[in-house]
Amino acid sequence: MFTADLMRALAKRNVHPRVEFVNLKSYGDATTSSGQVRVLGTLPENLRGQPVLLIDDILDSGRTLSFAKSLLEGLGGNPVKVAVFADKPTRRVIPLQADFVAFTIPDRFVVGYGLDHAQQWRGLPDLAAVD
Repeated sequence: MFTADLMRALAKRNVHPRVEFVNLKSYGDATTSSGQVRVLGTLPENLRGQPVLLIDDILDSGRTLSFAKSLLEGLGGNPVKVAVFADKPTRRVIPLQADFVAFTIPDRFVVGYGLDHAQQWRGLPDLAAVD
């Protein structure tokens, strides 16, 4: 949802970037990262020297986004900047700062606005904390 809203906002400013998706997984059905990041599916091609905006819903431990950023840099993306909907800095294990942050949130597991727990609750229009 965040990516779609961001793309619409960019289009209103006559910015029409190429959009690629990278599917990574580190949570599975848990509320904490497994510590292992897996690539699911294919990776973008022809990034050599291209600026890349890596967009994610949440920056938590930093493992997944650090992995993704290094991966895209390894594919030739230059520079690779990071934009996130929600930043949870108190949970950071890997030192990484997003270049663009919509919201900084406390250490709560949240769902809604595209964020899920075990493939549930993505469609909520707002963020909600899971107790």
